[in-house]
Amino acid sequence: MINNTISFLILRLAIGASMFGHGLVRLPKLDKFSDWMVKSFENAMLPAALVRPFSYALPIAEFLIGLLLIIGLFTRQSLVAGSIVMILLILGTTLIENWEALVSQLVHAAFFALLLSYVTYNSCAVDNLLKK
Repeated sequence: MINNTISFLILRLAIGASMFGHGLVRLPKLDKFSDWMVKSFENAMLPAALVRPFSYALPIAEFLIGLLLIIGLFTRQSLVAGSIVMILLILGTTLIENWEALVSQLVHAAFFALLLSYVTYNSCAVDNLLKK
Protein backbone atom coordinates (compact mmCIF):
# COMPACT_ATOMS: atom_id res chain seq x y z
CA MET A 1 0.00 0.00 0.00
CA ILE A 2 2.84 2.42 0.81
CA ASN A 3 4.37 1.88 -2.63
CA ASN A 4 1.07 2.83 -4.27
CA THR A 5 0.95 6.04 -2.24
CA ILE A 6 4.54 6.91 -3.15
CA SER A 7 3.99 6.00 -6.81
CA PHE A 8 0.89 8.20 -6.93
CA LEU A 9 2.81 11.07 -5.35
CA ILE A 10 5.66 10.75 -7.85
CA LEU A 11 3.28 10.73 -10.83
CA ARG A 12 1.18 13.57 -9.40
CA LEU A 13 4.28 15.69 -8.86
CA ALA A 14 5.63 14.86 -12.32
CA ILE A 15 2.48 15.83 -14.21
CA GLY A 16 2.02 18.80 -11.89
CA ALA A 17 5.56 20.02 -12.61
CA SER A 18 5.00 19.64 -16.35
CA MET A 19 1.77 21.64 -16.30
CA PHE A 20 3.19 24.23 -13.88
CA GLY A 21 6.30 24.67 -16.02
CA HIS A 22 4.31 25.02 -19.23
CA GLY A 23 2.22 27.76 -17.69
CA LEU A 24 5.07 29.46 -15.85
CA VAL A 25 7.22 30.05 -18.93
CA ARG A 26 4.27 31.27 -21.00
CA LEU A 27 2.77 33.71 -18.51
CA PRO A 28 5.50 36.40 -18.80
CA LYS A 29 5.18 36.37 -22.60
CA LEU A 30 1.43 35.86 -22.83
CA ASP A 31 0.93 38.22 -25.79
CA LYS A 32 3.69 36.57 -27.82
CA PHE A 33 2.39 33.11 -26.95
CA SER A 34 -1.13 34.14 -27.98
CA ASP A 35 0.11 35.60 -31.28
CA TRP A 36 2.07 32.41 -31.98
CA MET A 37 -0.96 30.22 -31.29
CA VAL A 38 -3.28 32.33 -33.45
CA LYS A 39 -0.72 32.20 -36.27
CA SER A 40 -0.47 28.41 -35.87
CA PHE A 41 -4.22 28.16 -36.44
CA GLU A 42 -4.49 30.63 -39.33
CA ASN A 43 -5.14 27.78 -41.82
CA ALA A 44 -7.28 25.69 -39.47
CA MET A 45 -11.05 25.48 -39.22
CA LEU A 46 -11.14 27.38 -35.93
CA PRO A 47 -11.63 31.14 -36.20
CA ALA A 48 -9.13 33.43 -34.45
CA ALA A 49 -12.05 34.64 -32.32
CA LEU A 50 -11.98 31.23 -30.59
CA VAL A 51 -8.23 30.65 -30.65
CA ARG A 52 -7.25 33.99 -29.10
CA PRO A 53 -9.23 33.63 -25.83
CA PHE A 54 -8.08 30.02 -25.47
CA SER A 55 -4.47 31.07 -26.00
CA TYR A 56 -4.73 33.49 -23.10
CA ALA A 57 -6.57 31.05 -20.83
CA LEU A 58 -4.28 28.06 -21.54
CA PRO A 59 -1.13 29.24 -19.69
CA ILE A 60 -3.21 30.32 -16.71
CA ALA A 61 -4.97 26.94 -16.64
CA GLU A 62 -1.68 25.05 -17.00
CA PHE A 63 -0.09 27.08 -14.20
CA LEU A 64 -3.01 26.68 -11.79
CA ILE A 65 -3.59 22.99 -12.51
CA GLY A 66 0.12 22.32 -12.08
CA LEU A 67 0.32 24.28 -8.83
CA LEU A 68 -2.74 22.53 -7.39
CA LEU A 69 -1.34 19.11 -8.33
CA ILE A 70 2.06 19.89 -6.83
CA ILE A 71 0.56 20.84 -3.49
CA GLY A 72 -2.20 18.24 -3.68
CA LEU A 73 -5.13 20.62 -3.35
CA PHE A 74 -8.39 19.82 -5.15
CA THR A 75 -6.51 16.90 -6.67
CA ARG A 76 -9.46 15.10 -8.23
CA GLN A 77 -10.87 18.31 -9.73
CA SER A 78 -7.41 19.31 -10.97
CA LEU A 79 -6.97 15.94 -12.67
CA VAL A 80 -10.34 16.32 -14.40
CA ALA A 81 -9.48 19.91 -15.42
CA GLY A 82 -6.09 18.77 -16.72
CA SER A 83 -7.78 16.04 -18.73
CA ILE A 84 -10.15 18.55 -20.30
CA VAL A 85 -7.23 20.83 -21.17
CA MET A 86 -5.43 17.90 -22.81
CA ILE A 87 -8.52 16.90 -24.80
CA LEU A 88 -8.84 20.47 -26.09
CA LEU A 89 -5.14 20.58 -26.96
CA ILE A 90 -5.38 17.23 -28.74
CA LEU A 91 -8.32 18.48 -30.78
CA GLY A 92 -6.45 21.66 -31.71
CA THR A 93 -3.29 19.77 -32.52
CA THR A 94 -5.12 17.46 -34.90
CA LEU A 95 -6.82 20.43 -36.60
CA ILE A 96 -3.43 21.91 -37.48
CA GLU A 97 -1.91 18.47 -38.15
CA ASN A 98 0.92 18.92 -35.65
CA TRP A 99 1.47 15.18 -35.21
CA GLU A 100 4.76 15.63 -33.31
CA ALA A 101 3.04 17.47 -30.44
CA LEU A 102 0.21 14.94 -30.35
CA VAL A 103 2.35 12.24 -28.73
CA SER A 104 3.24 14.41 -25.74
CA GLN A 105 -0.38 15.45 -25.29
CA LEU A 106 -1.59 11.86 -25.41
CA VAL A 107 1.02 10.89 -22.80
CA HIS A 108 -0.18 13.74 -20.57
CA ALA A 109 -3.80 12.62 -21.05
CA ALA A 110 -2.84 9.06 -20.10
CA PHE A 111 -1.13 10.30 -16.94
CA PHE A 112 -4.22 12.29 -15.96
CA ALA A 113 -6.49 9.29 -16.57
CA LEU A 114 -4.19 6.93 -14.67
CA LEU A 115 -3.93 9.29 -11.71
CA LEU A 116 -7.68 9.84 -11.69
CA SER A 117 -8.30 6.09 -11.54
CA TYR A 118 -5.94 5.75 -8.55
CA VAL A 119 -6.83 8.98 -6.73
CA THR A 120 -7.60 6.96 -3.58
CA TYR A 121 -3.82 6.66 -3.11
CA ASN A 122 -3.49 10.44 -2.83
CA SER A 123 -2.35 10.35 0.81
CA CYS A 124 0.46 12.93 0.70
CA ALA A 125 -1.65 15.96 -0.16
CA VAL A 126 -3.12 19.13 1.29
CA ASP A 127 -6.52 17.61 0.46
CA ASN A 128 -6.09 15.22 3.37
CA LEU A 129 -5.24 17.99 5.83
CA LEU A 130 -8.47 19.76 4.92
CA LYS A 131 -10.56 16.60 5.56
CA LYS A 132 -9.49 16.50 9.20
